[in-house]
Amino acid sequence: MATVKIIIRKNYQKKDGSYPIVLRITKDRKSKYIFTGEYIQGKDWDEKKGLAKRSYANSARLNNFLLKKLTEAHDTALETETVEKNQSVTTIVQKIVGEDKKEFFEVSKFFLDNLLRRKKFTQHYNQGKRLEIFQAFLGSQVLSFTDLDVTLLKRFEAHLLYERKVAPRTAVNYLMLIRTIYNFGRKEFKVDDKNYPFGKGKIQIKFPETEKIGLNKQEIQLLETATGITKAQQHAVNVWLTSFYFAGVRVGDVLKLQWSDFKDGRLYYRMGKNQKLVSLAVPDKAQLILDSYAGRKKKEGLVFPFLKGTNLKNEKLLATRVKTVTRNLNRRLEIVAQKLGIEKKLSTHIARHSFGNISGDKIPIQMLQKLYRHSSITTTVNYQSNFMHKETDDALDKVINF
Repeated sequence: MATVKIIIRKNYQKKDGSYPIVLRITKDRKSKYIFTGEYIQGKDWDEKKGLAKRSYANSARLNNFLLKKLTEAHDTALETETVEKNQSVTTIVQKIVGEDKKEFFEVSKFFLDNLLRRKKFTQHYNQGKRLEIFQAFLGSQVLSFTDLDVTLLKRFEAHLLYERKVAPRTAVNYLMLIRTIYNFGRKEFKVDDKNYPFGKGKIQIKFPETEKIGLNKQEIQLLETATGITKAQQHAVNVWLTSFYFAGVRVGDVLKLQWSDFKDGRLYYRMGKNQKLVSLAVPDKAQLILDSYAGRKKKEGLVFPFLKGTNLKNEKLLATRVKTVTRNLNRRLEIVAQKLGIEKKLSTHIARHSFGNISGDKIPIQMLQKLYRHSSITTTVNYQSNFMHKETDDALDKVINF
């Protein structure tokens, strides 16, 4: 026999500290949850009674609403099990919820809240912006899962590619987000699979090959010997070169480097992306850059000045600040490229591509995996294949030079 109870779900806390009020349906020791759309602070919730305390404004109205929901859910569960006693808890929940009550953007709010809870601040920002663009395309902030079909997604993809003129890889990111939220809804909200628009014969997400082009030796030497650039532009070049010298350390990690990360001629730091511990010898060229900043306060605080005054313990604020600084650095690097006659797009990110470009097929792939800090050697092989051209060049030469 299924049991129905009203609870607050504490692992889905919102920014304001409130929790969603849900119906918990339990059968055979398996529980599923139905969100009521109401939220409440923990201090205003009576867990024993499963109702709002009198301290909550309009507690009587809310409790009447919840009791009505509880009664309806209990009656539906009882009716479902009367027809067939062996009904699963998933089937019971689907009967209670009803297809017409599932809404894509409501589910997306919980998805975004999960990103915040996991401290994925950059992802939260980027995915939130993509959802806003999807809403603008629809001209509505409400979308039922029954309306989220193949035709709609193909129209949205065309809108992205031909009206917003985004890159194919960017359009895939939008479709991936929609699929992720749909799957989240299937798991947490029991969205029916019969309308699922992804898969064979429907929307198939395929990643287009992306162009990864790094600087060559001569272009990097131009950066190393750059003259006639401003102090701010030189700072940007120093960050870029530091990233390159340490095998493409991501710019966010470079900006957060502290003097205490350097010991006995080595760099010790934890990667921001996957929290891996990294230890690399400090190259002589990198040491020259470090020495140019050491006069401020040797072995105290941050190496580079860009995050000065930022609370490094506030992860959300730090992520926002890093994003802003990176954008400014890229603008300065574009100007430097123009001054030096570098025709390739110069940004903080291609320092990693440049390391790959110069290493080519000269370094064993296992060693590159360590330098790139990849978890899988397959990732390294796929990444480095963008820069390994000798065999194909030789093969082409043998055919056409006759």
